[in-house]
Amino acid sequence: MGEVITAKDKEYEAEERATAPGANQSMSDRVNNRSLRPQSAAFKEFMKSGWADDDPEINPLESSKFTPARLEALGKAFPGERLVIPAGQPKVRNNDCDYMFRPDTTFAYYTGLGSDYEAGAVLVLNPVDPDSPEAAAGKTHTPELFVAPRADNSTEDFFMSAHYGEYWVGPRAGLKEMQAMTGIETHDIAQLADALSKDVGAEAGAVRVRVVSETDPQITSMVESIREANGFADPDKNSASDDKLHEFAAEARMVKDGYEINEMRKAVDATKHGFDRLLSALPAALDKPRSERILEGAFNAVSRELGNAVGYDSIVASGPHAPILHWMRNTGVVKTGDMLLVDAGVEVDSLYTADITRTFPTNGKFTDFQKRLYQAVLDSQQAGFEAAKPGATYSDIHHACMRVIAERLHDWGLLPVSVEESLSPQGQQHRRWLACGVAHHLGLDVHDCAQARYESYQGAKITPGMIFTIEPGLYFREDDLLIPPEYRGIGIRIEDDVLMTENGPEWISAGIPKQIDDVEAWMAEQAAQAK
Repeated sequence: MGEVITAKDKEYEAEERATAPGANQSMSDRVNNRSLRPQSAAFKEFMKSGWADDDPEINPLESSKFTPARLEALGKAFPGERLVIPAGQPKVRNNDCDYMFRPDTTFAYYTGLGSDYEAGAVLVLNPVDPDSPEAAAGKTHTPELFVAPRADNSTEDFFMSAHYGEYWVGPRAGLKEMQAMTGIETHDIAQLADALSKDVGAEAGAVRVRVVSETDPQITSMVESIREANGFADPDKNSASDDKLHEFAAEARMVKDGYEINEMRKAVDATKHGFDRLLSALPAALDKPRSERILEGAFNAVSRELGNAVGYDSIVASGPHAPILHWMRNTGVVKTGDMLLVDAGVEVDSLYTADITRTFPTNGKFTDFQKRLYQAVLDSQQAGFEAAKPGATYSDIHHACMRVIAERLHDWGLLPVSVEESLSPQGQQHRRWLACGVAHHLGLDVHDCAQARYESYQGAKITPGMIFTIEPGLYFREDDLLIPPEYRGIGIRIEDDVLMTENGPEWISAGIPKQIDDVEAWMAEQAAQAK
């Protein structure tokens, strides 16, 4: 039935066009043309009345017990300097649709915040007066959080702002809520520019400013303008200064505190549930179009039920897709008898993520040939684990894993040179079938601490409190003519999350089966539950 347009409707639309803020719009302004939003004073007054109190519940975050020590260490590394750490802004997916907001990792680490409430927020560490009692007591900085106030039902933004208005986005944390949650003194974001520019200068005793520059271009531009106006006009020097701040923050995350370790255990536990769900869906998905995505959906649903999201795009790669290291299209068919590689991790609400890979025989039982390849990867991973002692380096793990892989490739007649020649820096022929690294830090980012210096990462000693992966594999591409046909189109990776303790490494993910018999039993159990 067609819509009836009355004279009153036409009169309203004419008034709407005449009074709309974008009556003479440019092309870039037309994003809101789909909406006919009332502009009358009567409507605005009516919308601000008659609402019940909806103050959100305020509880200190568990992380707030741990962030003061992190902030103190950061401040001591940059005495007398103002440090600026933005949360970032929503990123456009398409047109007027944003991706789900996730705060920048550095911001999350130093505030303990992990929700979507704080888009646009900025953490600032202000240097204390060197002559103050606080300085005499050893304090270097006062942390301050700058956020947008609540656009609750007492404000016009309540219904006018699609970004912050609680009519649109629901109750969110404002100034007093953020301060109660984080324990950090909190101010209106409108005060940020004045706060950043205070006492900035190149002269002795003045303040210089550093910013985590890649997170929020608008904040970085603000900081750069303040620096240029106050004696810091060299963009290259400013950029190098900012990089040192980001580098320090990355290296600070290498050793996890008790809160972080507990969150990582939660992430691994949730990931186990995700794999359970995926295996339950496997029998019914076999040989169906886009069945990789059926399994991806099963895992990803658990990530939203038990956590914030997936920590990274899930890899669900069957048959010839499994040797493709970053296969994330997941458009293929999971065929009976293939090997299925799944690399996935749940990111919990605190934003810590697991990173687990398992490889399964799709029909529930390994063939003898599949067992031989799978066991080689498992043995390689175990060698890496045994090399991971306190004081060892990532290079030690890498070389231990690679030696096993090179030996097995040689035993199978695939390596065209001796094991030792292949393992030499001048050789490396075995890397054709394992080109990637086999260990990396893990935490708030799946490849955590990536801004750290090489000598602090690959070349540094592994110490208690570090969490990392060990993930060797074998990747025999379908188009590899240097191997017999029976190898082609098989990819195997086994990846687990490891905590270094005073007594040596601990498999955090020990509860996710990976031994051949255990994997087959796990698959049978989940298949039975699906019936």
